Amino acid sequence: MFIDTHCHLLIEDYKDIDLVIKENRENGISKIIVSGCSYESIIESLELSEKYEDLFITIGYHPSEAKTTDNNRLLFLESKLKNKKVVGIGEIGLDYHYGKEDEKLQKNLFEHQLKLAEKYQLPVVIHSRDATMDTINILKKYKVKGIIHCFSGSIETAKIYISMGFLLGIGGVITFKNSNLYKVVENVGLEHIVLETDSPYLTPEPFRGKQNSSKYIPIIGEKISNLLNIPVEEVARITSNNASNIFDLN
Repeated sequence: MFIDTHCHLLIEDYKDIDLVIKENRENGISKIIVSGCSYESIIESLELSEKYEDLFITIGYHPSEAKTTDNNRLLFLESKLKNKKVVGIGEIGLDYHYGKEDEKLQKNLFEHQLKLAEKYQLPVVIHSRDATMDTINILKKYKVKGIIHCFSGSIETAKIYISMGFLLGIGGVITFKNSNLYKVVENVGLEHIVLETDSPYLTPEPFRGKQNSSKYIPIIGEKISNLLNIPVEEVARITSNNASNIFDLN
């Protein structure tokens, strides 16, 4: 059985969420972790978590929310962290892909949420895009563990994150023909990896271009199985254990 450690499950993307959950279970997905990363999606994710027993959530403000996240929204976030279905804070971090005009706001928001993670002893899910060194330097200031979501960096960067106690989130990108992510997986080993879809985005081959879903996690597992020449059942067992341990799902 697999665990999808990172997906987005909103009614604006999926008209029939009951069907999505049903298809997940039919494809061997034992648990999914939905990321609520804006005020609106946090509210929706909390509602979903009450409906489905195999659905857990992480909540936090994505760096793209830095300009609109005020103190009231931060207090709202903190008020929800003791919910039994909330297993982490995320996705949070830094994103300079479209520029750095709000760099200070992003860093302040990131650090505030890292402080919450320390306070409530929750793992974090880190979004880092074109901001590797700033992300690493900020994380070094806090006693947190978690997952580097949608990891796409070098082997050297992977080893830095791993040395800091983080796991790497590996998704559909590893199936893309132009991806070098396989080199990272081959070098770091399964003990440092969890699987994710980031659905509805980053659909794995051969469904690239279509809407992604947690039901495609076995495709990612099969790719890693072939890379490491081990049974796909072993990939499922180890990565699911990693996810269960980091998110305290046991």
